Amino acid sequence: MTKQVFSTDIFEGKVAFVTGGGTGITGGVARALAGHGAKVAITSRKIENLEQMKSVIEEDGGECHAVSADVRDYEAVERAISESVDAFGKIDIVVNGAAGNFLCFANELSANGFGTVVDIDTKGTFNVCRAAFEQLKANEGQILNISATLHYLGTPMQIHVSAAKAGVDAITRNLAVEWGRYGIRVNGIAPGPIEDTEGMKRLLPPQLKESLTKRIPLKRFGRIKDIEDAALFICSPAASYISGVTLVVDGGQWLKGTSLS
Repeated sequence: MTKQVFSTDIFEGKVAFVTGGGTGITGGVARALAGHGAKVAITSRKIENLEQMKSVIEEDGGECHAVSADVRDYEAVERAISESVDAFGKIDIVVNGAAGNFLCFANELSANGFGTVVDIDTKGTFNVCRAAFEQLKANEGQILNISATLHYLGTPMQIHVSAAKAGVDAITRNLAVEWGRYGIRVNGIAPGPIEDTEGMKRLLPPQLKESLTKRIPLKRFGRIKDIEDAALFICSPAASYISGVTLVVDGGQWLKGTSLS
């Protein structure tokens, strides 16, 4: 039996707006927030993914509103925010998890491919933060941006994602400084290799998993549950004086770089 770390009502009375909330890491974060008392609004481009997650959350006793939107489209984001406020009355927490990724060497990467990932990850993160600002200001809310560790060192075939996530980290720091005066906290989480995500299944050949595991000091891949727990902490009252931080959740992997020892 898994030990309950956080009180199940720790986010009671709070409303979270989660992008990329239908699947993967941010789907897990949405589910975790709902499981601990928050009402959650989830958005992504594919309504079918959202409806499936909505059903899971509601079957577990949570409240969920699903609205499709492309985070690259500011007007669409504004509509999604507005619909979510209509559904639940306010927004206290924004989780930016919409992202794009694929493997490609820099000399083979098209300008369009590079720009698409930056538009989703970096521009999309700004769009959601900006569109939610008035709600966050009114409620002394908070933002949680899902980043990565790829840009801490050089990561082959990931220049587009590295650039995009570096931009996300800059947004986290700048908004923490600018919006702190309104009581808004802005933080991030940088997951390492998370084995139970679709992206990891697509991007990591099975033969490389063993060698990558050797580079992780804790000798295991992360799981979505590890990111869920980190998100619950950062969004909870226990972290009320933490802002401008991107919390690395990778078992210490990035610190070892390319070392296999």
